[in-house]
Amino acid sequence: MAQKPNLAFLLAHPAHFFALGCGSGLAPKAPGTFGTLFAWITFALFHSYFGDFQLLFLLAAAYLGGIWFIDVTGKAIGDPDHGSIVWDEIVPFWLVLLMTPDTFFWQLAAFALFRYFDITKPQPARYFDEHVKNGFGVMADDLVAAGYTLLSLALLKLIFA
Repeated sequence: MAQKPNLAFLLAHPAHFFALGCGSGLAPKAPGTFGTLFAWITFALFHSYFGDFQLLFLLAAAYLGGIWFIDVTGKAIGDPDHGSIVWDEIVPFWLVLLMTPDTFFWQLAAFALFRYFDITKPQPARYFDEHVKNGFGVMADDLVAAGYTLLSLALLKLIFA
């Protein structure tokens, strides 16, 4: 049976700290939404310090590290995709924000679309969610959601810009 993570669990291992989104995954309701909000806030803080290529490199490292963070934490919790694990929302949403126009309304649209695709899990995200029960699968389904989000934003930009 899966244990419910708490502050002690969060701080017990560096992998738990990151997998639980630096604490944002401990939100009692809608932890995925809180993780995505955490991503939005933190992206605004560090984006000005790095160029786009530096950020892509950092995001790739955060994505690959996330596979391990989530695998370790999922095993410790007893559920490979526990709701409190939100690193899989954070890193793909950082990627979305990197490729989204730097205005509040475009980023709000990105947030809403990402949450929609993360929740509904269109294929192949649903395949990863249902059949690949490890850190790779957990990260992959949200990367697919990010891809759908970016495609939708590109279509909106064609229509409205």
